[in-house]
Amino acid sequence: MPPQFMDVKQTAEYLNMSVQWVYKEAPRLGLTPYKFGSGRNAKLQFKLSEVQGWVRQQRVPEW
Repeated sequence: MPPQFMDVKQTAEYLNMSVQWVYKEAPRLGLTPYKFGSGRNAKLQFKLSEVQGWVRQQRVPEW
């Protein structure tokens, strides 16, 4: 079964951005993080299909 979620590091690598960018800017720009666990053990992850959809929306029309 293919993975449905990516952790922050995987998401950063997928987007070719920094981990800091994913934490700070991705949610502000429309990428919804999912929180698994609670307290200090909580992990943020991003749904692969949503990240892929967001990337498609970033496409710049031909000039």
